[in-house]
Amino acid sequence: MNTANGRLARRLGLVDATAIGLGSMLGAGVFAAFAPAAAAAGSGLLLALVLAAFVAYCNASASAQLAAVYPASGGTYVYGRERLGEWWGFTAGWGFVVGKTASCAAMALTFAAYAAPGWERPAAVLAVVALTVVNLLGVTRTATVTKILLAIVLVVLIAVIVVSTVDGEPARLGEPWFDGGVLGVLQAAGLLFFAFAGYARIATLGEEVRRPGRTIPLAILGALAVAVVIYLLVGIALLMALGPQRLAATGAPLAEALASAGVPGWPARVGAAAASLGALLALIAGVGRTTFAMAGNRDLPTVLDAVHPRLKVPHRAEIAVGVLVCVIVSTVDIRGAIGFSSFGVLVYYAIANAAAYTQPPAVRKWPRALNVAGLAGCVLLAATLPWQSVLAGLAVFAVGLAGRAIVLRTRR
Repeated sequence: MNTANGRLARRLGLVDATAIGLGSMLGAGVFAAFAPAAAAAGSGLLLALVLAAFVAYCNASASAQLAAVYPASGGTYVYGRERLGEWWGFTAGWGFVVGKTASCAAMALTFAAYAAPGWERPAAVLAVVALTVVNLLGVTRTATVTKILLAIVLVVLIAVIVVSTVDGEPARLGEPWFDGGVLGVLQAAGLLFFAFAGYARIATLGEEVRRPGRTIPLAILGALAVAVVIYLLVGIALLMALGPQRLAATGAPLAEALASAGVPGWPARVGAAAASLGALLALIAGVGRTTFAMAGNRDLPTVLDAVHPRLKVPHRAEIAVGVLVCVIVSTVDIRGAIGFSSFGVLVYYAIANAAAYTQPPAVRKWPRALNVAGLAGCVLLAATLPWQSVLAGLAVFAVGLAGRAIVLRTRR
């Protein structure tokens, strides 16, 4: 078992854990993922959304079942080690840390693009520093700030849904469904999966949740259910307001949907900024906890395996993640990293489904068929992502696995 297990304080209840998961899912993905999905599938993005939601449900049930038995920091990194072996655990953890560190940078730059155009890099760095400090103050501070940002996002999304539905044209929903063919729908599902991946944050914080055997499954599935309903309503509203072609061409679909109804687009920009901050806050926390867990097993530098004696947070891991993200946003623009991040997360959940499949009947809460479907869905969506994303993802995994092999040989 992870050496870090049991050293963090259990301070999160059901509401806090659900808010963190929902705040992660209703992040910048809802403001950014619909346009590339429409470009791939046209109005077939609704079918792609249902497919992505089904795969997400399979993954969520696997994560919930595993987290109830292994309520430790690290999520699938821990589950893979315990059920499949160290290499599978490392693969999951490496994909999560690298992919989600890129997502942190993308979320920071997305926030800055909405909140401080023209000053994007300094604003992104300031956002990362501020949210890293919030995380360092304790997990309850993380949950409180997440709930505030989530409330802002929900108000904006509800406004977009209402305005776009009232002013939109239902006939646009009947425009060609398979503009990009079956491959286009699968690509769109893979891109939209990026927006569902936030429930992993609940599992990675498993060591800080009260009554984890009950709280984590309820929080994961509850957050996912709310997110699915909201995403479906937003997708329908955007198609009614803009149609698939106009939706595919815009860089700010929710703002344009409001503008098409004669409403100023600034509320959508405020919502996008808040959503980006909410996702970034939970991402930094999740990546920090996984880094902490990997360091405890010597899969990352052991200097990161430390808990603050008073605040009970993995402060060195959190600071390391914050510094790395600041370096990335200061030098590289990776707001287009949705496909790369999706590939890493799909591999992460494929391993989660495989790990859940091996659990004995005594601890099983869902049938193995869901694990098989989830594993197959993850592999299919990962393989049909844009080829650039697939190649980048494979290269990152190759570097990580080769590096671990070299380190292990050196230790021997």
